[in-house]
Amino acid sequence: MSKHVELRNHQREIFYFRLRLAVSISFVLVLVGILLARMVYLQAVRHDYYQTLSESNRISIVPIVPNRGLILDRNGVVLAHNYSGYTLEINSEKAANMEATINELSTLINITPKDRKRFRKLLTERRNSETLMIRNRLTDEEVGLFAAQQYRFPGVEIKARLFRDYPYGEKTAHLIGYIGRINQTDVDQLEENDLAANYRGSDYIGKTGLEQSYENELHGITGVEQVEVDSGGRAVRMLSRTPPASGNTLVLSIDAKLQEIAERSFGNYRGALVAIDPNNGEVLAFVSKPGYDPGLFIDGIDAQSWDELNNSPDTPLNNRALRGQYPPGSTIKPFMAMAGLHYNTRSPGHAISDPGHFNLPGSSHQYRDWKKGGHGSVDMFKAIAVSCDTYFYGLATELGIDNMFNFLSRFGFGKKTGLDLEGETSGLLPSTEWKMKRHKDKWYAGDTVSAGIGQGYNLVTPMQLAYATAVLSNNGVGYKPHLLREVRSSRSNENRLAKIGKEFDLKFDPAHLDLVKRAMVAVTQPGGTAVQAFAGATYQIAGKTGTSQVIAMKQDEKYDAGKVDERLRDHAWFIAFAPAGQPGIALAVLVENGGHGSSTAAPIARKVMDYFLLGKIPQPLPDVAIHEGEEHD
Repeated sequence: MSKHVELRNHQREIFYFRLRLAVSISFVLVLVGILLARMVYLQAVRHDYYQTLSESNRISIVPIVPNRGLILDRNGVVLAHNYSGYTLEINSEKAANMEATINELSTLINITPKDRKRFRKLLTERRNSETLMIRNRLTDEEVGLFAAQQYRFPGVEIKARLFRDYPYGEKTAHLIGYIGRINQTDVDQLEENDLAANYRGSDYIGKTGLEQSYENELHGITGVEQVEVDSGGRAVRMLSRTPPASGNTLVLSIDAKLQEIAERSFGNYRGALVAIDPNNGEVLAFVSKPGYDPGLFIDGIDAQSWDELNNSPDTPLNNRALRGQYPPGSTIKPFMAMAGLHYNTRSPGHAISDPGHFNLPGSSHQYRDWKKGGHGSVDMFKAIAVSCDTYFYGLATELGIDNMFNFLSRFGFGKKTGLDLEGETSGLLPSTEWKMKRHKDKWYAGDTVSAGIGQGYNLVTPMQLAYATAVLSNNGVGYKPHLLREVRSSRSNENRLAKIGKEFDLKFDPAHLDLVKRAMVAVTQPGGTAVQAFAGATYQIAGKTGTSQVIAMKQDEKYDAGKVDERLRDHAWFIAFAPAGQPGIALAVLVENGGHGSSTAAPIARKVMDYFLLGKIPQPLPDVAIHEGEEHD
């Protein structure tokens, strides 16, 4: 039996061996190629990116917040400035147990429930991984106590910060405004305006008043430090530093002493005062009474303080000078007289017989004059001096509401003055078109009668009325009212003056102006409604008293302030300019529920003008009682 022997095919084995070897070598080469390509990609193509990441592991970019600019009055008196202090701050990402950390901290440093509430609020509003303040304005003793125990509190540190301070407090709150912590709305707005980069590290931004209006001037330019840090995040050395540029200094047209005197002269009354230089539009005083402490808002106002301010019947948060809208009352009469002369509706010598009331033709309804029995024979001069309602009832009827609208709007009634503060309201100057649009009703003759003495639908702000008075005192030439006088740059010696531009020239007839101005001077002299307030004045003042109703009275009902709730009493107005021949100041004073302009508003104006023109420091204004039968205006 023969045995079959299989012969091996060496050639084929060598072929497959070489094939497997080639595949293996190719695979290795591909892997090496991938590694080489990846290395080239990382080392060459992505070099800059990974170098930046590497550097960021050891270099910390720290923003340097600039000092906020100062705010000064026209004489260099500081109205807003910064001071340094220490804060205790917690990094929520590094503190292991927030509540336990705060409890432990409170054994060293006094942390009140108010501090805790504010911290929790800040925690909900925080941006990125910023540290949050748990206590501010630490004393030197508290700083020393914490420094000795800091090792026990990871993520907690003391920082030196600048705080904003408002030396005049409530007196300038509605003017200067305040700064507050940046919230998400602010962040969105900064990003929209491409300003977010300049606010890195900043906690505060202007919220109201001039702090808000001139935020771009006051904030400054943020600096930056490159700091080398170790693995624990501790700074080792500074690599480079770009210093910040402080915010610019604002110099205002406001006279701080005049502002203080005006505010103090209100006593316990609520109200507003705006004083303007009619020759250039500079605002000399801007008062809204009562005010509030702007410092309450800087680090977030607590709930109790907010509730007290927001629900106070005195509404201290309301900027009465800029946003308060009131019937102008008899202060509208000089402007009405100018309208009558302009349209040739009344001549200067035209006189009426005032029986103490006015009747529309064909109507038995009587519109009463403030003086029972009337003023007898009254021409335009006397009508202004004694504030004769009957005269202006008739004048308004003859003019018609649309002529009144067209003429009075030239003085700025019914529109914003353009003052460099946010939130101004426009008041209301009615017309037939306005009533139809607003109330879907036609205009009635009785509406015109009421409008003729500044009642009815008419509404003005103290700012508007002061501006209109300034235009009248300056013979119809209007300058845009402004609070900013000069910007002093922190980065150069350049000072930028505010632009003073003539807005318009109404080109009134000089004879018309002379008549109305002389009549306004007569208001403050014997026989006029404001004679008592200006008795013994060594300068000549032109003025007009006014009273605006808060509640309507029935035809046969006599107004008795003593029987009316204090907050339902009439508002008191006074407008004036002085010296009458060459005015340097024009103003409007409103006293809420003050009764009559002659007894409450005019004395305030006297104190302000005595200081402005004579440098006289007034005594505190006594409360003025309102008696039944006192003259109305």
